[in-house]
Amino acid sequence: MTEGTTGSTVPRRQLGRYLRDLRGQARLTVRAAAEALEWSEAKIWRIETGQTSMRSLDVEQMCRIYDAPADLTEGLMALAKETKAKGWWLSYGGDVIPEGFDVYIGLEEAASRLLWYEAELVPGLLQTADYARTLIRADNPGVDDDEIERRVQLRIARQSLITRVTAAPELRVVLNESILRRPVGGTAVIRAQLARLVEVSDLPNVALKVLPFDIGMHAGIMSGPFVVLEFPVSGNGRASEPPTVYVDGFTGSLFLDKAGEIARYRTAFADIWTAAVDEAASRDLILKTVEEFNQ
Repeated sequence: MTEGTTGSTVPRRQLGRYLRDLRGQARLTVRAAAEALEWSEAKIWRIETGQTSMRSLDVEQMCRIYDAPADLTEGLMALAKETKAKGWWLSYGGDVIPEGFDVYIGLEEAASRLLWYEAELVPGLLQTADYARTLIRADNPGVDDDEIERRVQLRIARQSLITRVTAAPELRVVLNESILRRPVGGTAVIRAQLARLVEVSDLPNVALKVLPFDIGMHAGIMSGPFVVLEFPVSGNGRASEPPTVYVDGFTGSLFLDKAGEIARYRTAFADIWTAAVDEAASRDLILKTVEEFNQ
């Protein structure tokens, strides 16, 4: 895997925001823009939300309809070429990646910091192959062993993100104690998984805390699991990409990027982080749980 590869996700989202803003400045509704371009409203929505790559000629046409300045049009046409770059994860096959998850992987690759709360399962970036295999097999009944292995290998390949030499992101993780206690895959699998958590917690860019059962009420009870992704700051002091909240659901996922949504999830994570025991105590709790599984 090439280090720092972000695929087309970030350029697509950047281009979509520019085009959405231009449409707004032109005082055109999605319907009016679609009619002027002889496209469907769904296509406009996919473009503006970064769900699809674009041709430079299509961008030029949109900019003409939106009366964009020539220099901006030229810049957006160049950005359109970047939206066609393929992320490393596509080498595993599109059928291996759940719908919409390629967008998340691209954002994860580009992030400089991830704030992650999980209530039931170890985060994918920290899973062992056996733990991941148990989950993937349970979530894909009837899928043959070869495809299960492809999915496992994709998940493991993602994990080089946190150990890459160049610009490894900061990872702050809070796990509910139930994750430690639940023997997913059996006692041997969970023991190895807990040992992996201890190992990863030693990385300089990883901070891991546990939220014990006896904490009582905390913000995570209301929010459920989520990830806040933050992105590098460019030379002008502005983030290269707006923060995004990712919420993984049973039948679909949410990407939230409105300022109020980001603020609420950041506040929730701050409450969860404060409620959790400190990193040393969390490590001790994980090691104690390993010993209990050894008995």
